[in-house]
Amino acid sequence: MQLVVARIGRAHGIKGEVTVEVRTDEPELRLAPGAVLATDPPATGPLTIETGRVHSGRLLLRFEGVRDRTGAEALRNTLLIAEIDPEEVPEDPEEFYDHQLVDLDVVTRDGTEVGRIAEISHLPYQDLLIVRRPDGSEIMIPFVSEIVPEIDLAEQRAVVDPPPGLLDDSQAEVASARDASEEPAAPKAPGADSVRDAGEDV
Repeated sequence: MQLVVARIGRAHGIKGEVTVEVRTDEPELRLAPGAVLATDPPATGPLTIETGRVHSGRLLLRFEGVRDRTGAEALRNTLLIAEIDPEEVPEDPEEFYDHQLVDLDVVTRDGTEVGRIAEISHLPYQDLLIVRRPDGSEIMIPFVSEIVPEIDLAEQRAVVDPPPGLLDDSQAEVASARDASEEPAAPKAPGADSVRDAGEDV
């Protein structure tokens, strides 16, 4: 199974390094020197990580064969994709891979049906559950423990405790909190790798 673990950002310096937007809670495993990653677009890769270091809170990577700023800039916005065993699960019990969450039934604490998880959206400030409702509409639920207190993989359900207005039809388009700049920073998860419902930075 393939999972997106990072997105390449802008070039850093003149020796081929790039910044990366990490989308995994396991960067030391997925983005370690020697790792070979597929890419999107596919023609850009595969890419082999040569070195990695943290600078001013950002992860910088250099790939084999990329030696200058021009080569680094050419990689900008490329997604890095790791191959994992579909049976593999995150070590932290409060972390989940995207494929574990998609198609879970979503219910409130009192058992009221909300819908089914269609996909996970990884935004810079938090992850969102895109939930398809029975009528075909979609709502976006912030994936933090205060709002999604329980993920039960055995029962194939996610229990939500939404604040007032989150599930209202009139709020559907803003439920993602895209405009809520006062929202505290939540984990930039792993994108398509693993996401957590706890709201802690990795």
